Amino acid sequence: MSLELTFNLDIQLTEMMRLRVQSLQQRGQKRQDGERLLKSNEHVYHLDFSEQALHFTRWNIRMCAPGRLNIIATSQLWTPDLTHLMTRQLLEPTGLFWKSTDDELLQCYEADAQEFGERIAELAKVRKVMYFLFAFEDGLSPENIECSIEFQK
Repeated sequence: MSLELTFNLDIQLTEMMRLRVQSLQQRGQKRQDGERLLKSNEHVYHLDFSEQALHFTRWNIRMCAPGRLNIIATSQLWTPDLTHLMTRQLLEPTGLFWKSTDDELLQCYEADAQEFGERIAELAKVRKVMYFLFAFEDGLSPENIECSIEFQK
């Protein structure tokens, strides 16, 4: 039986992380050693796992505009309400997906996308929620995408 989970934009957490960057800039302070600050083209998304025993099947990404989307997962150690995001909490590989203006097909690095999906399924065994940074490039924005991931239960 398959289970499709949709990535949800976390507007409140994205805003909180942007305020952190703004606060540091206003006070002329530097980030903590190893802290990962949110870039202007990045937004925080989360996946809610209703099931824990999952096997990755495929990505379902639709882009209605050309551009690039880089999905970066955070490890299970990050609790965004209590701690800052640290660089060491970002997982490799990332999911890189793109669509050019003259090509209708969505492109990706298939081996990385496969491994990335499998890592997410692995972390789902111990997580109820997982957070991601979505980096939008080359004109792509959150309004231009629909993104979900499919698993076998």
